[in-house]
Amino acid sequence: MRIDIMTLFTDMCECVVSESIIGRARNAGKVEIRITDIRDFAGNKHNKVDDMPYGGGMGMIMAASPIYNCYKSLYSESEPKPHLIYMSPKGKTLTQERVVELSRLNRIVILCGHYEGVDQRVIDEIVDEEISVGDYVLTGGELPALTLTDAVCRMLPGVLSDDICFEEESHFSGLLEYPQYTRPAEWMNRKVPDVLLSGNHAEIAKWRKKQSLIETKLRREDMFNKLELTEKDKKLLDE
Repeated sequence: MRIDIMTLFTDMCECVVSESIIGRARNAGKVEIRITDIRDFAGNKHNKVDDMPYGGGMGMIMAASPIYNCYKSLYSESEPKPHLIYMSPKGKTLTQERVVELSRLNRIVILCGHYEGVDQRVIDEIVDEEISVGDYVLTGGELPALTLTDAVCRMLPGVLSDDICFEEESHFSGLLEYPQYTRPAEWMNRKVPDVLLSGNHAEIAKWRKKQSLIETKLRREDMFNKLELTEKDKKLLDE
C-alpha cells in the first residue's frame, strides 16, 4: 500500500512515520509512505499558500491551486485517481471499521489543512471523503493524518507480528480490550487475577471475554448496545 501525506509541515510528519512499528514497516517495504510539501506548488516567489477569506473573518485560508497542483503531481494521467481524504472536524468520525476498509485500498492520499481551513472549491474538485478524529479542533491536520496513517498501517499484512495483535484490541471486534498485566505478580498490594497465572488457556480466554464485555458495558454503553450477544455471552455476564 502507498500513503501520501500532503502537508505544510513535512518534518513533523516525517519524524513520526519514521519511528517505531510504522517506521520499521516502512523500511521493510511493508508500506510506502511519502510526505509532500504543498509549498513546493505555491507558484510564487515567497511560496505563499494562503490568503484572507472572502467575506471577512479571522485567520487565513489555504488556497486551492497549490493543493490541487500538489495532488496532481502525485500520479500520472495514466494512473487511477488515488482516494483523497481531507482531515477535517466536519468529516465523519474515524472508526476502526473505516480503518479496516481503507487498509484494503491500494493507495490513499491524505490532505492536511491548516490555518482556518481550505478553499471549498478544491474540496469539491478533488476530495473523496472528509474524516474527523473527534469532536474538537486542532491547529492543523497533521496529527489527525498521522493518526489515520498509523491506524491503517497496523492493519496491513506483515506490519504487526501476528493478526492476533490487533484482533483482540479495543474496538476491532466491537468490544473494549480486557485488562492486561505483567510482572511482578503483586504490586502495591494489588495482585494479578489468579486465572491469568493458572496456565489454563480455556479459562483465561473465558475470563478475557467476560472482562471485555464488562469493560464495554461500563465504559461505552453506546458500543455495548450495538452488540449482538450470544447466549454464551449473556451467561458469562451473569456468572
